[in-house]
Amino acid sequence: TGLAEMEPGSLKGLQLTLTDMEAVRAGLIERGVEVSEVEVLGREGRPGFKHAHFSDPDGNVWVLQELPARG
Repeated sequence: TGLAEMEPGSLKGLQLTLTDMEAVRAGLIERGVEVSEVEVLGREGRPGFKHAHFSDPDGNVWVLQELPARG
């Protein structure tokens, strides 16, 4: 994919989609990772997307994303 040849720390916004933001965030924090507060993005009256981010030891920025349940 070409990712292996990129300079460490140059990747920004790699997304991990998950089903339980609170559990994943808590697990990362428990392991010593600094994770941002959760931000909810969406429209008024509709469930929003939950986002948080963290950096890995190389400085790459990862985005945690929990999608709202479909109903």
